[in-house]
Amino acid sequence: QVQLVESGGGLVQPGGSLRVSCKASGSISSVYAMTWYRQAPGKQRELVATITRGGITSYAPSVKGRFTISRDNTNNTVYLQMNSLKPEDTAVYYCYQTIQTILGGPFNYWGQGTQVTVSS
Repeated sequence: QVQLVESGGGLVQPGGSLRVSCKASGSISSVYAMTWYRQAPGKQRELVATITRGGITSYAPSVKGRFTISRDNTNNTVYLQMNSLKPEDTAVYYCYQTIQTILGGPFNYWGQGTQVTVSS
């Protein structure tokens, strides 16, 4: 059994910063890629940023230069530091991890989502 628990969402003013995190727990052998997606009301879920186990990152053009993805392999946690936030960044942010469990895999898991609202 593997669970992803997200935290850190909230309300922030335009231009502000916020950090969300996602910790995987359970019967984990190894975590491969870690990814953040987001979904705004009435829109499709979109990829925001991803990081490999080795630390290679990639970003959606809309967030490049403003968001930073990082990970702590010891604690199976991924972070998304969001700076210079804009109202269009408002969405539910989901983490997605590819995990090798002690029972097999790799399998893909989603977090429950955390709301980020950028508004004055």
